[in-house]
Amino acid sequence: MIKSIINAFKIKEVRDKILYTLLMLVIIRFGSVLPIPGVNTTYFAELLGSVADTDAFGWFNAMTGGSFTDLSVFALSITPYITSSIIIQLLTIAIPALERLQKEGDDGRRKIAEYTRYVTVALALIESTAMAVGFGGSGLLYNYNFWSVIVCVVAMTAGSALLMWIGECITEKGVGNGISVVLLFNILASLPDDLTTIYATFLKNKTLAVGIVLGAIIIAVIIGLVVFTVLLNEAVRNIPVQYSRKMQGRHMVGGSSSNIPLKVNTASVIPVIFASSILSIPVIIGQLTKVDYSTFIGKVVLCCNSGNWCRPELPWANIGLVVYIVMIILFAYFYTDITFNPLEVANNMKKNGGFIPGIRPGKPTSDYLQHILKYIIFIGAVGLVIVCLVPILCSGLFGIGRLSFMGTSLIIIVGVVLETLSAIESMMLVRNYKGFLND
Repeated sequence: MIKSIINAFKIKEVRDKILYTLLMLVIIRFGSVLPIPGVNTTYFAELLGSVADTDAFGWFNAMTGGSFTDLSVFALSITPYITSSIIIQLLTIAIPALERLQKEGDDGRRKIAEYTRYVTVALALIESTAMAVGFGGSGLLYNYNFWSVIVCVVAMTAGSALLMWIGECITEKGVGNGISVVLLFNILASLPDDLTTIYATFLKNKTLAVGIVLGAIIIAVIIGLVVFTVLLNEAVRNIPVQYSRKMQGRHMVGGSSSNIPLKVNTASVIPVIFASSILSIPVIIGQLTKVDYSTFIGKVVLCCNSGNWCRPELPWANIGLVVYIVMIILFAYFYTDITFNPLEVANNMKKNGGFIPGIRPGKPTSDYLQHILKYIIFIGAVGLVIVCLVPILCSGLFGIGRLSFMGTSLIIIVGVVLETLSAIESMMLVRNYKGFLND
């Protein structure tokens, strides 16, 4: 790995791209600590203190690099862009015009990217306005008036738009997918605080021998979880495809074979995001409305709070954990169903003279792919559940709190790191250098 890094910096083009990416990340970190004029930077941290241990809020704050609770210029981070991308992706399936646009190649994708930017700015404007108007009079703004609201809205909207632009610049002039790199950097920004939390919870005031044993166990668990996440991210089921030979002019073409790689984790982190976001809604509403936790509604809210799961003193709160697991599995099937069309794949294979050995072209091929997907999706969903359960168990049993680099964030970290290393490796291999992933 060290030798590969040295080789990467020997190539001027690769070196310039890496340094450009690092420069953009420095700018992001600066904006993450730049306060908005006239805003109480500790307001949300105090208001949502008990909600901070929930999976959804913890993940949201990790995505912003802690900027949300500090209410900096980048408080919204790239969350509007991510939400916008998901909305456009779902609308592409629901609206035929967008579906046709997506199939038009580079021009169509550029147009969809333009729509995504517009929706991103609109969402950032709506979210910042809701925050400034809804909470401005109760302590968010020191002087609640028209101009202070405008300053707050403009600052947060501009910050989100700037991050989106930086992400696109990294994609064009840096390494890897820019939005993914920004998200990764924000998550890793909380790593020092997480390490401090682990030390204070498990290692502080322990003897040297006990500290070494506990430290070894913690490192082994983290490494094991990272390895499992890498395997989950990279696992695929290859479906063999054979193409028949046909006469084209005076020559026979075709006769080749290939594979359809079906990822085991077909929906990535989307099911976890959907499930945790839905369960966090009653928790946040309950916190803001000061719900009585001794009532039935209050107990439902407690069940939805992931900070109460796996706690020995609240065994009934694990009902929410069961609902969470079921939702992850259901959303995995739902998201894969709307993003992968077996019938369309089967028809495209048939048009190109391809077939799966032993399976007739057309609908039988579609049914076969659907049958395989049922098992693959379930395995991937169970893998997601395992990755997400480890930090929940640690939080409930040891009271360690939610760690920003575990659970959902770990899946993102592994995926982005592998994607970025592959991008650097491809640039190096063009120049006959051995890449990172071949060490």
